[in-house]
Amino acid sequence: MNNQEHSDTPSNTPKVQLVEITEDMCDQRLDNFLIARLKGVPKSRIYRIVRKGEVRVNKGRVDVNYRLLAGDVVRIPPVRVAEKTEEMFVGQNLKDALENDILFEDDGFLVLNKPAGFAVHGGSGLSSGIIEGLRQIRPDAKFLELVHRLDRDTSGCLLIAKKRSVLKLLHEFFRDDQVQKTYLALLTGQWARKKLVVTAPLLKNVSKGGERMVVVSQSGKEAETLFRRIKTFNDATLVEASPKTGRTHQIRVHAAFLGHPIVGDERYGSDELNRKFKARGYKRMFLHAQQVTFKHPITGDSLTIVAPLPRQLEALLKHEEQV
Repeated sequence: MNNQEHSDTPSNTPKVQLVEITEDMCDQRLDNFLIARLKGVPKSRIYRIVRKGEVRVNKGRVDVNYRLLAGDVVRIPPVRVAEKTEEMFVGQNLKDALENDILFEDDGFLVLNKPAGFAVHGGSGLSSGIIEGLRQIRPDAKFLELVHRLDRDTSGCLLIAKKRSVLKLLHEFFRDDQVQKTYLALLTGQWARKKLVVTAPLLKNVSKGGERMVVVSQSGKEAETLFRRIKTFNDATLVEASPKTGRTHQIRVHAAFLGHPIVGDERYGSDELNRKFKARGYKRMFLHAQQVTFKHPITGDSLTIVAPLPRQLEALLKHEEQV
């Protein structure tokens, strides 16, 4: 079922769509379904039409977090999609990364060594991101969806599903903590501990000076990160950070909670220290998703993918004086 109402309207005018959810479309959040369906429509607009009740599931109002079930009928209101979205500009740097930095790929999914400086998807003033760029350079791909997210300034392992069934399985793995993630981070100052598990609960969307922040709060959700020291320098410490939970900005906020925010973190770090490191060549936040380990969703074999540290970060570390 994929009917359209108001058939008497001109052909170039958007029409109401009634979409019946099939087995291969179910178990995804409503917002993700609409974002994929309404390519070119800003996320803010999609959230607004759901909030206003213009989107209906089985004739009733639902939240963007609603998980679609097989047999559900989704009413999508007339929404004009931005013209020429297929001609969206993808910069050469991003194109090179998308074409040359694939760490693993099979029929079900791929793992990209995401470059820093690119959002994983468009929105919030960004015309395009990693997933839009990938869809553009692979026009024949029927299905490409983000499995999880990385912050714009974070580099490293990013999983992208090529089948709905694989996306569902990988989402389950992430939800059930069956994906082991290891990040490399350069913390400001000398961290004295060899290792430490931080369990400070995190509350997101707290407004500070007009900016939405994540803060440590007893009313927040549980969060756990293992920090392990690798090298100590004069005024910085290289650590491995392994998050057990997957909260927004978790490693960044937990590092700041330790009193050693990540070098180049403009939101949770020190402006003065960031300026000092920037003068030495650190132009970005030093956070890199180095490794992911999980069970292959089809074969069941254990799979470990490693993303090498970007060359510019590696070169900067070589110039640091080790203690």
